[in-house]
Amino acid sequence: MDQRTYNQYCATARTLDIVGERWTLLLVRELLTGPKRFGDLQSSLRGLGTGLLAARLKHLEREGLVRKVVLPPPARTPAYALTQAGAELGPAVLALARWGMKWAMGERREDEAFRAGWAVLGLRACFDAEAASGTRAVYEFRIADEIFYARVEDGTIETVLGAAQQPDVVIEMDDETLAELAAGERTLADAIRHEVVRVSGDAEAVGRLKSLFRLPQPQSRYGRAPQEV
Repeated sequence: MDQRTYNQYCATARTLDIVGERWTLLLVRELLTGPKRFGDLQSSLRGLGTGLLAARLKHLEREGLVRKVVLPPPARTPAYALTQAGAELGPAVLALARWGMKWAMGERREDEAFRAGWAVLGLRACFDAEAASGTRAVYEFRIADEIFYARVEDGTIETVLGAAQQPDVVIEMDDETLAELAAGERTLADAIRHEVVRVSGDAEAVGRLKSLFRLPQPQSRYGRAPQEV
């Protein structure tokens, strides 16, 4: 099947020719947190069939955004990883996430999947680099069965799947609470007060959490409720 194209000599159009198909940017989102096996990608992207996933990965390989790798021991299994070109889509994906937090999230729909691991990129999207100037701390998040951490170093952030060696702060909660925080249905302070979020570690680093990670205030895309015609 021929690849669809906008047939425009424009950087935006050329980019959308490559990554504009459904599921493509979500595959990039998954790989921004590190190499993934085929099964890992299929598990994370509910609704994406095996054949379409294989086709999308082949397309991204052909376009130079994804390459095949072998995971290090003890896994030693085939996986997919972003190339330099693929990884440089990171800022665009994070910009879309920030826009979505402000203009698109709203309440979670009944049939919508939610995975705690998506918060790994969410932390980067709502990170306030200016507020983090001079801060050095490691925050470990334990969300149900998933563990990841954020290393803050003087205005920069690195987010990693897995446990930190010596976290300064540990934050624990379940999937549902994280979804409520992401939707703006409750604040972190309220969740801590009601003990649905448990925070332990260095008191000063805990106190900086609110300023380091700022969720945009949700806004209506319509300015006011659209009138019925």
